[in-house]
Amino acid sequence: MLDPDGAGAARMLHPQEPIPYGALPVLLAETTVYGAVCVEHMLRSWTTALPRPWLVLVADAPVRPVPAARYRFRALQARLAGTATVPYLPVLRTVESADQALEHKDVQAAAVRLRRQMGGK
Repeated sequence: MLDPDGAGAARMLHPQEPIPYGALPVLLAETTVYGAVCVEHMLRSWTTALPRPWLVLVADAPVRPVPAARYRFRALQARLAGTATVPYLPVLRTVESADQALEHKDVQAAAVRLRRQMGGK
């Protein structure tokens, strides 16, 4: 969703791989309590030498996150560059790749909104 043209503007980093100079780090999490706990653990080890990451919250159900998750995500806001949200998209459960997902209109629309939220094109 962050690299719809496949130009390499977005890529996944592997554990212990350094963040490239000038890159905007992005953390992905589901809107569950477990997702919030994982983000909190990641941010605990995030050093001030690294740029603050964006958090992209992907809805895991067509309802609001539970209060415990909402509270935890809200408490972490000061440690983030910003937070963007992706709505629940049932089609994401049925595809094998990002390319397949981007063939669907609702995913394309969500991708456009996500890039706008993050200040992209």
